[in-house]
Amino acid sequence: MARRKQRRPEEPVEELSVHELIEGPTQDLTAARAAAARTAGEPRPSTDETQDLSGAAAEVTRDLSAVAGTAVAPATVGTAGRVRIDLPRMPAAGVLYRRALLGALPGMGGRRGQELPEVELGVGGVTVDRAHLADYDRVCGFRLTDRLPATYVHVLGFPLALRLMTAAEFPIPLTGVVHVANRITVHRPIEAGETLDFHTYAENLRPHERGRQLDVVLVGSVDGTEVWRGVSTYLGKERKAGGGPRRDRGDRPDLPAAAAHWRVTPRVGTDYARVSGDHNPIHTSMLGARLFGFPRPIAHGMWSKAHCLAALESRLPEAYSVDVAFKLPVPLPSTVSFSATATGGTWDFALHDARSGGPQLVGTVR
Repeated sequence: MARRKQRRPEEPVEELSVHELIEGPTQDLTAARAAAARTAGEPRPSTDETQDLSGAAAEVTRDLSAVAGTAVAPATVGTAGRVRIDLPRMPAAGVLYRRALLGALPGMGGRRGQELPEVELGVGGVTVDRAHLADYDRVCGFRLTDRLPATYVHVLGFPLALRLMTAAEFPIPLTGVVHVANRITVHRPIEAGETLDFHTYAENLRPHERGRQLDVVLVGSVDGTEVWRGVSTYLGKERKAGGGPRRDRGDRPDLPAAAAHWRVTPRVGTDYARVSGDHNPIHTSMLGARLFGFPRPIAHGMWSKAHCLAALESRLPEAYSVDVAFKLPVPLPSTVSFSATATGGTWDFALHDARSGGPQLVGTVR
């Protein structure tokens, strides 16, 4: 009798449907129309409906240029004159990924907008679950303390940004979007006992040689004062390139001396999905990765950034900015080389594939 082949511990489990791969929390998702309707006495929309944020805003606002700076219930005027819509709770990321995937199926997705929606989403009263914070710290390599890592605040507010990116009129579909850069500014240390308010909006839609790029801005505040800001740059690949600047294709520079080598296993993908709510199947499933053009799952870019910051944790100042550019994917499993160099008050760091030397992440702390 033939022996059954055992699955290697590092291989991701595969006998799951696409829906199961991205199954996340199924709590009630209250979209923009609910925010607009709650003071008007209208019935709350079904959670199965796909909401158009700009449409909801149009139903409850007049020409905002005439009332700039004046509250318009239930929407208000946000950053740069955008319509500000405050949601009653943080959206559920798993539901949003599921909807985005369904929208990518033939005949299921609607016509996307060509411009950025003039909408800003907000949510208040976000608190920290210390058990979740500790779980995140373990997955990313941070020390277990009550001080929030810069990248953890991104995780707290990410579902709000995701809600914006899954709006019907958002110009770049979430499925297949590439996270190419991220900048975080920490104005002061944030402790686990503090309550955060978030708002998010998109800006700077621009052409790129492989499609279009845009920035999603996420801002965290405490008692009305900004304490944290993140800017994520996303690339939407398009068959007909939109022009824009070309990448530097010059000779690859010499590799810096490695300070450490890290073995990145497939569990990194599933563990980070659990603590971040980012259930994109390209990180957790062989099937999901192949559906989007990757031969095997890849690590979350924000895990890579977080793990680099964890390596520098004892050297970080009270307030700083950290920029990273995501170059090549980190396949799961693989081994990466981490390097870091200090110049004055600046740290330059990088990840490279330990075998090929290919650059995977470059970053700077200032």
